[in-house]
Amino acid sequence: MKVSVSYLSVKKRLIPKAISILDKTSMDYLHVDVMDGKYVRNKANLYSDVEKLSYLTRKRMDIHFMVNKPLKMIDDFASLNVFCMTFHANIKNKLDDVIAKCQSYGIKVGIAIRPEEDIDIILPYLDKIDLVLVMSVIPGKGGQEFMEEVLPKIKLLRELFKKEKKNILISIDGGVNADTKKLIHDVDIIVSGNYVTSSENYEEAIKKLR
Repeated sequence: MKVSVSYLSVKKRLIPKAISILDKTSMDYLHVDVMDGKYVRNKANLYSDVEKLSYLTRKRMDIHFMVNKPLKMIDDFASLNVFCMTFHANIKNKLDDVIAKCQSYGIKVGIAIRPEEDIDIILPYLDKIDLVLVMSVIPGKGGQEFMEEVLPKIKLLRELFKKEKKNILISIDGGVNADTKKLIHDVDIIVSGNYVTSSENYEEAIKKLR
């Protein structure tokens, strides 16, 4: 199981220090929550901010776009050290175009499933995606409590991928800590933010998540 750490809950002035520390840990990816202030209420991590921070880490970025129109942003973010770009299905851009643009850069593509959404939203894209991100909080704000009711989606996704013979990664994001992690089974990537970045020892917190 791999660990992707979000710095969304870190105070802005402390973000560079937090990322520098994370770079020295065993985390697998740096989770970057990009928000436009429209798809979700908050605004965070637009390209100019992330580009400056990218020089502080050698870790690959796991980018989660919570924006209405990510298509025009992909060219910029593709210039960074990106592992995967994940998008929501209910955006204003055509998702097929978004996926194709990512693939043109050789970047993995994911679709996020909000807590209120059914896994059926990913069905039209099974032949095109590399990852599904199960949201265990409402998108847009860090520090929320883990929603256990989303856990059955993981089992349903595994059964679907086995049936369709798809090698698609499953990631979970939202309220993940050492306690809620015990409830999570059969995922490839755990995304955790506040639990790690508010701890006194980032590496110790990351090890507890594995």
